[in-house]
Formats: sequence, C-alpha cells, structure tokens
Amino acid sequence: MDTTKLAAAVPRLCASAVESIQDKRIGIPRYQRSELLPGVVHLGLGAFHRAHQALVFDSLLAAGDSRWGLWSVGMRSAVLADDLKAQDGMYAVQIASSKGSSWRCCGALLRTSVAARERSVVVQAIAREQTRWLTLTVTEKAYDANLAALIVDGLALRHSLGLRGITIASCDNLQNNGRTLQALCVAQALRHSALLADWVAQQCAFPNSMVDRIVPAASPERLRSAQLALGVEDRCALGTEEFWEWVIERKFVDASDEAALVSVGVLVVDDVLPFEEAKLRMLNASHTAMACIGAVAGLQVIAQCIHTPALLRFVRGLNQFEVSPHVRRPQWEAYLAALVERWQNPALLHSVHQIATDSSIKISQRFLPCIVGQLVAQQSVEHLAFAAAAWMRYARGVDENGVSYTVNDPLAPRVQSLAHKHADDALATAQALGGIAEIWGESLIQHEFWLSRVAHWLQAIQNHGMLAATAICADSVLNGHTKRNHA
Repeated sequence: MDTTKLAAAVPRLCASAVESIQDKRIGIPRYQRSELLPGVVHLGLGAFHRAHQALVFDSLLAAGDSRWGLWSVGMRSAVLADDLKAQDGMYAVQIASSKGSSWRCCGALLRTSVAARERSVVVQAIAREQTRWLTLTVTEKAYDANLAALIVDGLALRHSLGLRGITIASCDNLQNNGRTLQALCVAQALRHSALLADWVAQQCAFPNSMVDRIVPAASPERLRSAQLALGVEDRCALGTEEFWEWVIERKFVDASDEAALVSVGVLVVDDVLPFEEAKLRMLNASHTAMACIGAVAGLQVIAQCIHTPALLRFVRGLNQFEVSPHVRRPQWEAYLAALVERWQNPALLHSVHQIATDSSIKISQRFLPCIVGQLVAQQSVEHLAFAAAAWMRYARGVDENGVSYTVNDPLAPRVQSLAHKHADDALATAQALGGIAEIWGESLIQHEFWLSRVAHWLQAIQNHGMLAATAICADSVLNGHTKRNHA
C-alpha cells in the first residue's frame, strides 16, 4: 500500500509522539519503555502476532511485570520491521465489536530484526541472558529445517554460555505444535552433539498452545482511520476483533509464568487438544463451509454470510448435530454462541476467498474426523456432505452470477479440471473430486453412502441455487428429514 500519500505534515507515530495523542479514550503505554530489556524473542513479525501475543505481553508490562518486552523478528521481508523500527516499535490496533470500536497503542515491541538479513543478530538475541521465552507464528503448514537450525543455533549459544533453558511456545495453527517443534529441534541439536540435544529436550519447555483471533489484512482505509483517531501517522496500524483466546499447556521453564499469564486472560491447561479440536472442527470448519457457500453465491465477506438466514441456520445445525459429538471442549454451546457473535461483527471484512485458500489442505483436518465419526455412529452427515458439495462447486472458479475468481489452492489445476470435466453430472463430480485420497483419506474415497449424499447436495445446488439449497439442507436436518447411513 502507498503510505506516502498520507498527509505529509502529520508527525509519525513514535515513542515521543504517543504523548501528543489528545484522545484520552485511546490506550497508550504508561510504563517506561526505555528502561525495559526484551525478555521474549518472537519469530514471525506479522499482523496476527502484533494483534495477539504482543498485546498480551503489553498487558503484562502494563501490570508492572517487566519480563515480557518483545524482540520481534521478521523472517524474510524487511519492510514491516523497518517501519516499526522507525516508529520505535509503536503501532496502534483498532479493536472492534458489534458494539463499537476503540484504539490501543502497543508498546511491547522493543526491538525488531529480520532473520534473512541479520541471522546472527537473531541467534544472539535467543542467547541473551535476559531472554526467557521464544514464541513463533511462522506457518500454518509445517516447520522446516531452516527454522529449526535458526532456533537451535541460538540454543547452542545459550548452552555454551552456561545459561538456563527457555520456554519455546509455538503459536502456529498446527495440532500438537509444541511437541512437533520439540522433536524438530532435538533432531537438529543432535547434529551439534548428543549433549546439546539432551539439554534442549530436558532444560527447554515446548508447551502446546492454541491461539485464536481474527486479524484482517492491513488496508489503506485502516491507516487513514488510525491517523484520524490518533492525530499521527501510523504505517503499521492494524484492526482486529474484541475476542481473543490463548490456551497454553502447563509446561514452562519458570513455573511462575503460569500465574502471570492467567492474570491477563491466558488459559493454562493440562491438555490443549480439546481446544485445538474445537477450533478446527467448529470455527475453522464453519469458516471453510461459509467461504465456499458464500463465494459461489456472490457474497464477499463472512459477515454477509452469517447475516444470511439460511447460512446462519446451516452453521448452527452443522455444529449442533454433526460436529459437537466430536469435540471435548467444555461448554461448547457457549463457544458456538461466541463464534456466531464474532462472525456477525460488521467491522471485520474477512474475505471468503481468503478463507477458502488452500481448502484441499484444510479439509482433512477440519472435516474428516467428524465425517468418519458420524458415519461410524450411523448419524447424519448432511451438513458435512453439503459442505463438501459446496467446495466441489467452488472449485469451478466461477460464481452463480458468472463472475470468475481464482481458486488459490495447491491442487487447483487438478480439482478445477475435474470440476469442469464433470460439471453436468453431480454423481461423477462427487466421485471424481471425492476420490482424491490426499484430501479425503482412504476411508471416504470409496464410501458409497457418503459420496451419494455429496452428490445429492451438489445436484440440489445445481437445481435450486446455492443459498436455496443451503436452506433446504439446514431445514431438512433441523426437522429430522434426513437419511441415515445404511452402508
């Protein structure tokens, strides 16, 4: 975005400019940032980190706990890191709910670096005596060897200096993320020595965690809103929702960290898996379903989807009848109510096409456990079959108004080719796209009953249109007029 077009006479946000903000409703740091040393190194200097973990640490600093200042590291691009450096690490976040919005200036970022540009600086940051935690938001797919090498080089330097281990908390949207990262780091440490590998395994903590907050991509409109609200130019301003959640396993190098995190709203638990499963199967699965349905119907954002009565009924039914039997999160009903309220937030312009990205990868995590569980229990799979059919219709790359869109997916050429080849035959489409084992797994690609239900709803979409078919599905399940698994 071209931030240079903002008014040149307006001063840039920085540590000193914060004091000039006139609106007392805007939250600004009251702690002495100049006296702080970073205690947390974070890898992945993106919007989510700055609207989530950084605000958690900002709250801890505001409460007088000086151990949580951030050294945040961009992995490749230098643009954001340099913009933040020019602003002394300061930036504003607009926090919006259905009741309104407010602005908050975060002061937790004390240093920024770029791993691709200054790798040795990042290694030394991990090895600083003051560093207590390392956190990560770098991927939604998988960790690679280069990341492990960067982390382990920092840990190796710590070990050589005789320093204690640190808590290494993955905040990436990966199941079992802490254990996965630990295994990767221990394997990498073995390349140095067995002694280092043992130290990493025994003296560093790798808690699993689950994080959640919707953070739309930054936009010129957001930057203009920030300037109007703050009276200063902020090239790093963000927007997010009021809701946030960080669930982390009770596994820290310093046991006192639990009380600190709990004091600002983090949930510390013995087992993160029930919360991960609920997020994947309730939030993420609903997102994917709404995105595909909405995109084909010509809707642009999730708020439009959830304000469509048929889609609201569909999402509630999906979770009540076919997902909730396969989640163990306490009080899932309250969680679902919170999800619906979040989706209805008109301030969050969350693009359906952004959410539909990489659906072929996401389906196996978000839908398969519930599909298989429902089939085994001989219970309804109608909502799930409809979601699968909606994805198959989405794969054509053109909505019901004839408007083309890009299917951004690693399997896009393959799935689009199959979707167009069998466009006039719902059963053939269901069998072709439903027969891709890397998406649906071996148990479903030849499951005749499952594929017949997908074909049924794909035919309904073709006969009635997407939203009308959505209503038929939602109402038929609600009224009990659904077929059971007779396979």
